[in-house]
Amino acid sequence: MTMDWLPRDNELKDHQLVGDEFFGTEPPCTMYEKKALVNSQTGETVDGLYTAWVTLNNPAQYNSYTTEMVKGVIAGMKKASADRSVVAIIFTAVGDRAFCTGGNTKEYAEYYTLRPREYRDYINLFSGMVDAILDAGAPVICRVNGIRVAGGQEIGQACDLAIASDLANFGQAGTGVGSTPDGGSTDFLPWQLPTTELAIWNCVSNELWSAYKMHRLGHITDVLPVKKLNGEWIRNPLVITDKYVEDGRIVYGEPKTGDEAKKAKEIIKTSETDFSLLDHRINEIVWTLTNLMPMCLMKSIETIRWKKKHFWDANKISAKYWLGANMNMEAYLGFNAFNTEAMTGQRRIDFVKYRQLVAQGHSFDGDLAEQVMPKPKQ
Repeated sequence: MTMDWLPRDNELKDHQLVGDEFFGTEPPCTMYEKKALVNSQTGETVDGLYTAWVTLNNPAQYNSYTTEMVKGVIAGMKKASADRSVVAIIFTAVGDRAFCTGGNTKEYAEYYTLRPREYRDYINLFSGMVDAILDAGAPVICRVNGIRVAGGQEIGQACDLAIASDLANFGQAGTGVGSTPDGGSTDFLPWQLPTTELAIWNCVSNELWSAYKMHRLGHITDVLPVKKLNGEWIRNPLVITDKYVEDGRIVYGEPKTGDEAKKAKEIIKTSETDFSLLDHRINEIVWTLTNLMPMCLMKSIETIRWKKKHFWDANKISAKYWLGANMNMEAYLGFNAFNTEAMTGQRRIDFVKYRQLVAQGHSFDGDLAEQVMPKPKQ
C-alpha cells in the first residue's frame, strides 16, 4: 500500500554517538574495521553489507586490555550497533596465542592498587564494556583466537556466540591474584555450564579448560582446528580429542600429561597455524544470520540476552565498589606479586602464610605484606 501524498523525510539520519577517536593501529589499542559480508556458499562478497570487527591489539601482553582499550571496545560496539549496514559484530584479537587474559596486570599493580576510587572509575568503564556487548544492535560473535581467561573470559561470555580455535583454553584467575570474577563470570557461568557445581569449580579453581571440553559442556558454539602438519589438518595434540570414557570418567577434551604432553608441544612448535577453517565457520554462521528477518532476529537474541543481563545488572553496582575497596587489600598483594614475577621468580603470594596470619588476627598492614609477598631473587 502506498500513500504518495503523505509528506516523507527520506534523508537518512546519523545515529552515531562515537567517531574513531578511541581506535588505533599500534598496540596497545583496540582496532575497528568493516569487512565485506561473505556469502559462505559461494565465497563471493555482498555489496553494501558488512561485518564489523572489534579487535584487541596487545599481543605482547596476551591482549590484556588497558583502560584506553576498554574505551575502544565500548566505542566499537556502539559504532557497529548504529551502522545499518552491519550484519554481525566479530569480537576478536591479534595473533594466535590469546583472545584476552583480562585487565592489564601491570596497569592494575602500578596504578590502580591502593587507589580504590580510581579503580571504581575503571570498573565503571569495564561495566560499560560488558553493557555495550549485551546491548549491541547486531549479533556479537566472539572469535576466540587463543586463551580466554579472567576478564577476557567474562567479556567473551557476554557475547552471543563463540567460535574457538581448538588451541584455546578458558578459565578464571581472580581468586589467585586477589580479585573475584564479578565482571560477569559469577553471573554468566551458572547459565552457561550444565550445573552450579561446575560453575563454582570453574569460577574459583583457576583451572584452564580446553575448547573441546567447553564445547562438550555447551559453553561455546563450535571449535575448529587451526594447526596443519605436512599440509594436513590436525586437532590440538595437547588434549584428548577421541570421544571415549576411561575408568568411568569422560576424558574427551581433557589435557594430556607426561611424555604425551611433551610430544604434543613439539608437534605444535613444528606445525603451521591456519585460521581459515575457523573463519569459514564464522562466515557460515553470519550468512545464516543474514538470511533471517533482521528485526525478528535481534528481538529473539535480545530476549535471551535479558536473562544474562538480569543477574549482571543485579550484581554489577555492588561489585564495582567492592572491587574498588579490595584494591587496598588482597588485590594489592595479588596483582603486585603477579607483576613482579620477573624479579622474584614467583607470581603468587604465600597463601598458607597469609592464612596463618589471618587466623592469628594479624592486621592487614605492611608487615603482613612483607611476610607473604615473594622475595626478590638473590
